[in-house]
Amino acid sequence: MGEERVQKILSRAGYGSRRSCELLIADGRVRVNGEVISLGAKADAETDEITVDGQPIPKPSGKKIYIALNKPRGVLSDDVKGTERKTVFDLVPLPEHVFVVGRLDYDSEGLMLLTNDGEMANRLTHPRYGHEKEYRVLLFTKPDEEQLAIWQRGVVLADGTRTAPARVSIEGSAGKGVWLRVIMREGKKRQIREIGKTIGLPVNRIVRVRIGNLKLGNLKPGEWRYLSPAEVKDLTKLVQEQRKPPRKEGFQKKIQTKRENKN
Repeated sequence: MGEERVQKILSRAGYGSRRSCELLIADGRVRVNGEVISLGAKADAETDEITVDGQPIPKPSGKKIYIALNKPRGVLSDDVKGTERKTVFDLVPLPEHVFVVGRLDYDSEGLMLLTNDGEMANRLTHPRYGHEKEYRVLLFTKPDEEQLAIWQRGVVLADGTRTAPARVSIEGSAGKGVWLRVIMREGKKRQIREIGKTIGLPVNRIVRVRIGNLKLGNLKPGEWRYLSPAEVKDLTKLVQEQRKPPRKEGFQKKIQTKRENKN
């Protein structure tokens, strides 16, 4: 592969956008072969040891892995050490490190993508790219028109943040409650449950059925499968078509200030 700028290597390995990786370097958190590096440094991802906060980054794999998983209720999305609770990595035992795209909380269900393609994982995960995620949401009660309209416009949560507009529609009745179809472009922690709590619509179940153009399909809870070549091609096209966010004015000055403060 040869030498590349380290921020490019870090971004491809799933450490965020190149801009955020540049900040990691500027903060002195990145080392190559034991030496703290500065912006502009290059390295070979295959032969050099690159660490972030003392932890080595994953070595590049010769084969890209793309896996769709239907996460059941009662399973953690992260590999949490010291817990006896089951994680998605117990359901999909892989010998190498993979990134989780579209984390779901412990009680939520549905589509997740597992991949060792760090660049794709970052593009699908970072909120600035705004890829759609679609959910079926079971409420305990039936919403009125005003509650649906508030959800669609955006809701101010208990912490003061306002959610982005979403597409919300009633799919069908379920006893005293209803199934909603919710399509949104952001995914803050427990966002759907917090929205329901805020506007008086307690949530019973959440099932994600789509990430971008990848669909859950017929996967049963706990089942997983490798993506087809056509699905990988479609996902790749989706993230490549996404425009690169404009570089904010003054960003280099921010990095320069950090470097000067260290001297």
